Amino acid sequence: MNQIRKRAQEKREEICRDRRYLHQNPEIGMDLPGTVSYIGERLSEMGIKWNFCGGELSEKMTADYMEAGFPEMKKAVGITAVIGQGSPCILLRADMDALPIREETGLPYCSTNGYGHVCGHDSHAAMLLGAAGILKEMESELCGSVKLLFQPGEETGAGAKMMVAGGALRNPDVDAAFGLHVQPLQETGRVGYCRGVNSASLDTFIVKIKGKGGHSSQPQICVDPLMILNQVYQAVNLLVTREVDPAAMATLTCGVVKGGTAVNIIPDTAELHIGVRTLDLGASEHLRRRIPEVIDHYVRAWNGDYEMTAFQTPCTYSDRKFVKEMLPFLEETAGRENVEEIPPMSGTEDFGYVTREVPGMFVFIGAGKEGNAPLHNAHMVLDEEVLPIGAAIYADAAVSWLKKKRNEE
Repeated sequence: MNQIRKRAQEKREEICRDRRYLHQNPEIGMDLPGTVSYIGERLSEMGIKWNFCGGELSEKMTADYMEAGFPEMKKAVGITAVIGQGSPCILLRADMDALPIREETGLPYCSTNGYGHVCGHDSHAAMLLGAAGILKEMESELCGSVKLLFQPGEETGAGAKMMVAGGALRNPDVDAAFGLHVQPLQETGRVGYCRGVNSASLDTFIVKIKGKGGHSSQPQICVDPLMILNQVYQAVNLLVTREVDPAAMATLTCGVVKGGTAVNIIPDTAELHIGVRTLDLGASEHLRRRIPEVIDHYVRAWNGDYEMTAFQTPCTYSDRKFVKEMLPFLEETAGRENVEEIPPMSGTEDFGYVTREVPGMFVFIGAGKEGNAPLHNAHMVLDEEVLPIGAAIYADAAVSWLKKKRNEE
């Protein structure tokens, strides 16, 4: 809709202000009090009623995330809001958490608190705020309901899970969902989409191996957790090369290996963090079962013991029928020449918790150019010209899809 694209351009400075405020005040994890407060205030200024969404984290979940390096998190807090009324209902989702990375861009609105929105989530939230303003102005024209979800904790891999559990897809019941992500290495305004699997699943295993420490001259009376760790490290890597179909994209990385203090001491404990990504459901299920088995067998074979914490984030899936419905709207807003089908990304996106429940579509929007610093890099900078484009895509996706479904009745 040209009028939506035009209105989004008129709101460019407003969307930039929102993005820059969020960028300068990043928060990480599931509970983002400053971010939530700002977004709630902005929605209220637009005359949009909103609600908190989320819930308490169990003690185990809190402890598990602290094991993974996150600060203590006891609850997940997001925001939902509804514009329009009745069915059908489409959900527009934006994540809003940052990363524990110190930004080094030198921008005048650069973060100074040790965290950084080098994931682009500040831009997603600002785009959705921009879309919210447009949709509120068009509320009387909507052929159903648009539900907005501002989600925390995407970088934990389970923020969307907590939002779904907290009722984000109910009251009103959501019929379809749409999300997006900026890409600083892609030309500004280019839109990429997938049919089917959109992003890799991620399984994480944090293993604390318990041995029996002692002097390095007496290994026979010790249980060496470093030796056990080495055995486990090799064995889990072999699983990918020997038990997974080579045609399935599967990667395994042991990104953290810890243990020991001196060359002449066998330590009591050692720690290994294993991450597995795949685009293949069968491979994911197989490795999720086999990795714990291999860990258990190797540790016990060498008389050790262990504790294990596991996390799982599913693949995001772009429903083929929904993609077919949405594609003409994307091409109208972004320009047909700017929209292309792309391969699935090997990274992980927790929007998959939403697309497991309702038909969804996830797209990538260029916000820079080739050669830029990538996502999750301390020097990552976005082209703010993407902001009104993303706001227009959000708004038009909702308006046009609702109209299409109403016309089909």
